[in-house]
Amino acid sequence: MSMRILAPALVALSLLSATPGLAASAEGTIQSVDPDTLTIVLDDGNTYKLPGEIDMSAIKEGIDIVIAYDVVNGTNLITDMEIYE
Repeated sequence: MSMRILAPALVALSLLSATPGLAASAEGTIQSVDPDTLTIVLDDGNTYKLPGEIDMSAIKEGIDIVIAYDVVNGTNLITDMEIYE
């Protein structure tokens, strides 16, 4: 079963950014979650920033996800994510 989480506020933010983003995707298992900085680290070792209005109860270590993200000012900003439970 998968759950799709959309982040329209983050998409709007990335579209308004002065620095153009580079669209990309990644998939893997969440290795760590930092609710204070709203970041996750996947098993690829990369850190990705979650949107500010996300329900953190669905984001846990060990969950497999596929994300779409934009690189804005050197930060991987998640624009869409699908969680596999």
